[in-house]
Amino acid sequence: MARETQYLVQGFTEKQGALRGDPPTRCKSEDAAKRAAVLLGETKSGAVAFSSSGDADLGDFDDEPIVLVVIGQVPDVFRQ
Repeated sequence: MARETQYLVQGFTEKQGALRGDPPTRCKSEDAAKRAAVLLGETKSGAVAFSSSGDADLGDFDDEPIVLVVIGQVPDVFRQ
């Protein structure tokens, strides 16, 4: 399969001083991922929309995600 870009959104909840991530959810577009992150940020400690490119069949994706938007508290890997 060809290389493709996936757009994802992930919410985070703070418990006892540690951030716990929800499973990432796929979105259809960059704009949809950004909107979803804003909505999640209203109910979670934080949320991030990001993209990753690669070959899903091979499980070969870029090491670093491209951060599209950060809302609230998220792990340092998503801070730029």
